[in-house]
Amino acid sequence: MVEKVEVRKAPVVNASGEVVGEVVLPPVFSVPVRKDLIRRAFLAAFTSKLQPKGRDPLAGKRRVGESWGIGHSVARVPRLSNARAVLAPMVRGGRLAHPPKTEKIVKERVNKKERLLALASAIAATGEPQLVRLRGHLFERDALPIIVDDDVLKVSRTGEARNVLASLGVLEDVVRASERTRIRAGKGKMRGRRYVTPRSILIVIHDDAGGAYRAFRNLPGIDVVPVRLLSVLHLAPGGCPGRLTVYTKSAVEELGRRFKVVTP
Repeated sequence: MVEKVEVRKAPVVNASGEVVGEVVLPPVFSVPVRKDLIRRAFLAAFTSKLQPKGRDPLAGKRRVGESWGIGHSVARVPRLSNARAVLAPMVRGGRLAHPPKTEKIVKERVNKKERLLALASAIAATGEPQLVRLRGHLFERDALPIIVDDDVLKVSRTGEARNVLASLGVLEDVVRASERTRIRAGKGKMRGRRYVTPRSILIVIHDDAGGAYRAFRNLPGIDVVPVRLLSVLHLAPGGCPGRLTVYTKSAVEELGRRFKVVTP
């Protein structure tokens, strides 16, 4: 059990940016930020989606050759009867010297308690303005986290969503993500991922509000995620905590029920 911490309160604002209430922040927002655990949990979640890849074990080895030995003025590599070299890594059609193997361990593992503590720590980092600014986010507010009334999710058009973000003082971060969108370096640009867009605002909602998804999905860098699906991948992209996050009031209450007890 953690020691008792001082009660923190945060204002609740509406779509116009006006304060309409106040909410007591759950103890999860007072958990110490553990960057090492957040990094481990991010790598575990990120690598869990990777698929092992490797070569056919017999690739380049399906030709029967025999070395001629010395005295023939040719390299002592396996050869066919027509003098063509086979099997060796440096010859045409030969095997690879060190091919990728499916046996390689590409997944990071993390303990369950460490993962939960990392998630709680990443949530707490969203309430630290200094960490949020270190990630490069731009906003006009002095206190975090940003908590909005549930009625904000009733917006159904992207123009309305843009006006909401402007009233909250975070639209500048969306502009930053739009201006820094660039073409990917490498061959990925030919494989359906041509553009790279920086991460911007994370909006945590209390349920699967379809209107909010449709309203915010066209704005660059914004992610909308229900609180039940919240993970370190959303809160700390790249393993770096402190993403600019907007919570709904019901989402904060759900976090309080989910993280009643947090182990240090």
